[in-house]
Amino acid sequence: MAWSIAGAVAATLLLLFPAMVSGGAAAGEGRRLHTLFSVECGDYFDWQAVGLLHSLSKAGQPGGVTRLLSCAADQLSSYRGLRIGHTLQVPSYSRHPRTGDWYPAINKPAGVVHWLEHSPEADNVDWVVILDADQIVRGPIIPWELGAEKGQPVAAYYGYLKGCDNILAQLHTAHPEFCDKVGGILVMHIDDLRALAPLWLSKTEEVRQDKSHWSTNITGDIYGMGWISEMYGYSFGAAEVGLRHKINDDIMIYPGYTPRIGIEPLILHYGLPFKVGNWSFSKLEHHEDGIVYDCNRLFPPPPFPREVEMMESDQNVKRGLYLSIECINTLNEGLLLHHTSVGCPKPEWSKYLSFLKSKKFSELTKPKYWSSLKAENKVTVQQAALSQSRQPKIHTLFSTECSSYFDWQTVGLMHSFRLSGQPGNITRLLSCTDEELKNYKGHDLAPTHYVPSMNMHPLTGDWYPAINKPAAVLHWINHVQTDAEFIVILDADMIMRGPITPWEYGAKLGHPVSTPYEYLIGCDNILAKIHTRNPSACDKVGGVIIMHIDDLRRFAMLWLHKSEEVRADKEHYATNITGDIYASGWISEMYGYSFAAAELNLRHIIRSDILIYPGYVPLPGAKYKVFHYGLRFGVGDWSFDKADWRNNDMVNTCWAKFPEPPDPSAITKGDQNARERDLLSIECGRALNKALYLHHKRRNCPRLSTTIGRASKKMEEASTSNKFERVTQRSSVTTFGRKVESMDVTRQQAVERAADTVSRVHRSSRLARSSKMWIIAVWAISVLVFLLVISMFFSDRRRSVSRSRASRSQKAHI
Repeated sequence: MAWSIAGAVAATLLLLFPAMVSGGAAAGEGRRLHTLFSVECGDYFDWQAVGLLHSLSKAGQPGGVTRLLSCAADQLSSYRGLRIGHTLQVPSYSRHPRTGDWYPAINKPAGVVHWLEHSPEADNVDWVVILDADQIVRGPIIPWELGAEKGQPVAAYYGYLKGCDNILAQLHTAHPEFCDKVGGILVMHIDDLRALAPLWLSKTEEVRQDKSHWSTNITGDIYGMGWISEMYGYSFGAAEVGLRHKINDDIMIYPGYTPRIGIEPLILHYGLPFKVGNWSFSKLEHHEDGIVYDCNRLFPPPPFPREVEMMESDQNVKRGLYLSIECINTLNEGLLLHHTSVGCPKPEWSKYLSFLKSKKFSELTKPKYWSSLKAENKVTVQQAALSQSRQPKIHTLFSTECSSYFDWQTVGLMHSFRLSGQPGNITRLLSCTDEELKNYKGHDLAPTHYVPSMNMHPLTGDWYPAINKPAAVLHWINHVQTDAEFIVILDADMIMRGPITPWEYGAKLGHPVSTPYEYLIGCDNILAKIHTRNPSACDKVGGVIIMHIDDLRRFAMLWLHKSEEVRADKEHYATNITGDIYASGWISEMYGYSFAAAELNLRHIIRSDILIYPGYVPLPGAKYKVFHYGLRFGVGDWSFDKADWRNNDMVNTCWAKFPEPPDPSAITKGDQNARERDLLSIECGRALNKALYLHHKRRNCPRLSTTIGRASKKMEEASTSNKFERVTQRSSVTTFGRKVESMDVTRQQAVERAADTVSRVHRSSRLARSSKMWIIAVWAISVLVFLLVISMFFSDRRRSVSRSRASRSQKAHI
């Protein structure tokens, strides 16, 4: 009887829990799993490792996890993080042992090769999951559930690896047709990894050395510096071996991006800056942060879920915000547990710590299982199919020129674009002459489409740089194939605060969306009657444009022609006709837009809640998506005017930044309108400085303490005079090789302080130069003395030999 009952129970368990049985038999069926991730010796990777290891544990990832730690011999003695997780020390390839090239990313394939060759773990595993350190895992990553097979790894989609489609793949693999644009997460059979790993390393070295093909238009690398060579090394190595990936575009998401409807990603990859409301996070800001070793210190907490609930009405956008706060909350939870594990004292109570330890947070971050997610997602996607079809593809454009003035604006706009959650890609339309391009340094600042400059009109000789905007859009339309249904057109002097989408503002074919430019009074008078057959359709708009691609194809040429037409109509430049306070025809391009749109009877949906000029009082309840800092604005004694920085190379001068705006806490709580206005102005100013800071960080600018020394050396080599004149009201000063003219009092004082600093540097460099001269002189005298002694020695020797010969000769005669 007992045996029959036991048998019945066993049968019931088999029916109810087949996963348990299959999981228990996994080892016998070739399902042994191991997870790898690569790091380097340093605080930056230590806090990432703590976050990833905690998330893997929380997610219930099966099998072992190994941290591949790449350290140079001189780093190990001072390295504090040897006890973080299960670790295999691997040789550092950051400085290539053969070529001397500094490229830390190569440590990833080099570490995997070392693991395969030297770790016993590699001999006792069937499947390998390879992650990046800057990831948070939300659920177990099971190869067979994701569909991975031998010869067919699973990976996330990296669409920007355009080198798979062009000459780069043709140069570096015999099978360019097999090149897959993948990365982020790699799930493959151990036999495939053994075949791939050596080629992954060698192809990375090969692409890294191919500097002639580093440019953005070939690699997709926005910096054009070969930084993603390791990614191409993987794709080309896999193509060479014949691996065909199952590409999963849903498994991973960057925080800050909006997930597709019905998709619940397993991995949060925080490689890019992201924000929720006024809170933001960028891993680059914590490059040297020893937060792992500072007891009970965490990253700044994001908004609570209930605060996020009130931020956004769109449920899918809101879901993206929840993923962003989950990422940083999980990272902070990992730090908190790590601090406890190393004996840190119990932290003081706070509302945020209470939330991290709460049942609610535990429920929100419980493991997500891919097999069950697929079933749930299928139902959700079917229900949301109609909604999803209403979200067309978007592409964003902005126009600039080859100058330092537009470069710092580009840095600001690109930084804000990455934070905004704007769907689709962005392209900078760069108008340059051939001569300007030869010396231009800003190719890597944004994905770029190069267009001929029309600053000087090729037919009329008229100098009017603003016409580059319609000319560049027309050039892009005629030379670029795009699958985008809507185009968003911005100006370079803008900061994005959120996504600008056609579905939010109602843009459709024949009805673009734009913002009001009420000063375009020419729409109401003779100017419109002269330049369009449909003056009643003239809309006073500009700044932000959302237009259907079919409308833009018809419209772009007419926009250019109408701009030329209005610009040539000098008889009607007057302020009372155009609204142009300078009466110089400077806003002809804006009228060109409005008149061309009227000609085609495009009727705009005009929205006042998209764009605001800093310094203006915001509309009640408006959630502005764009700052347009085209005019001077200020808060108290602080002010900013982009025109003051027209000749300043903010991008290529290490750590250059604008004057810091006041702290928001200093804003008085009196007039609510004034307070909101000032807070927006401060946000804009801080966003620009933050963008510049992160740009200099990416450029590996030296620490500020070494900057003056290096600058002085450059000045010493280039200087023709040792004198540094004081700045006066009518003088011009060269500061670090840059001419600054007609400054206000505040900037004059700043330059005077710089002058004092540089003059001190000059004095020290003169002292250093004089010591060098003394050393050279002593060395030269020493050489002369040495030669003199040698000469005397050999002359004495010759005389001695002569006397000896003479003596023997005399003896012979005797």
